[in-house]
Amino acid sequence: MTIEAGSVRPAWRRLFGVPLCVSVVFTVLMLATAVWADLPIRDPDGFLGPSFIRLPLIGLLMIAVDVVPRAFSRRSELGGLGKAVWDVLRTRWSGSRLGVAVAGLITFYLAYLSYRNFKSFLPFLQERLTDGMLIESDEWFAFGAHPGDLLQDVLGTGITADVLSAVYMAYMVFVPATLAAGLVWSDNLRRGAWYATALSFNWILGTVSYYALPSLGPIYAEPQRFTDLPETAVSGLQESLYENRIEVLADPFATNDVHGIAAFASLHVSIVFTAALVAHLTRLPKVVRWVLWAYVVLTALATVYFGWHYIVDGIAGFALGGISVWLASKAVGGGAPLKPEPEEKLPQLETAGV
Repeated sequence: MTIEAGSVRPAWRRLFGVPLCVSVVFTVLMLATAVWADLPIRDPDGFLGPSFIRLPLIGLLMIAVDVVPRAFSRRSELGGLGKAVWDVLRTRWSGSRLGVAVAGLITFYLAYLSYRNFKSFLPFLQERLTDGMLIESDEWFAFGAHPGDLLQDVLGTGITADVLSAVYMAYMVFVPATLAAGLVWSDNLRRGAWYATALSFNWILGTVSYYALPSLGPIYAEPQRFTDLPETAVSGLQESLYENRIEVLADPFATNDVHGIAAFASLHVSIVFTAALVAHLTRLPKVVRWVLWAYVVLTALATVYFGWHYIVDGIAGFALGGISVWLASKAVGGGAPLKPEPEEKLPQLETAGV
């Protein structure tokens, strides 16, 4: 069965109609919760700046990386680099591609903003903590031992700590960079939309998991178990998050920081697993897939090694990532790869097959 190009909705509506609505509903729920609980709404800053500035800037950088080499190779043909840049922008970045990229960034941003605020609301709405139960589950998985202690004994606390710290901290750049790359570089718009939507669903499902089993994590529940670890970027982040927690609990209106501590489930694991799974299912180059799967393993190890998460948090993270990928595939729809064309004219689409 074939659908004529003129009979379909714009690409951004086809791909992000459902995900954008889900993110908007999630945001409205967050706003209503803030009003009901009398809590402030914050835009969480990263070390690259607020997300509403960070994401568009990364997107623009990715577009520049996409445009400049193409324009440089055509500069002689088109009478100069400036004219070549304009031609590439006009032919490649007008129409469906730009609309999908913008819709994807908005969908992601709303879901992430709401997730971070719901996470900050958590200690005010859920006073109970389940760390005691999760500690017992760790001992069960490790046959009476402590998983963090075991990893530190086996892997050591020297260079391993620095390597795993770098792996863990790379996540801060990994998420926005891979989001922008998926929305900007792929000629298959559906693949980029699938990934962006899966990331957004991770934030939503992760919020549910935080409220289902509110917990702080081993580093805060049993800090004495991690005193042998050297100072790293991770230990600095852990101290900073705990200071933010104290400030927010004291008076959430007196600080611009957000509460950022929650253990179950591991969103680090779920997000990197989502990236690796989408790369695997869409048959990205083998080297990319292998690198991503290695990153998944190292990230899962780092979360336990540094005491961010219990073992069950990682297991739940894998489940959450898999569910997010499946839900996202349903949300963006099946069909043949959706290729962008200038002036929002879409090619014919085969509706059978993925």
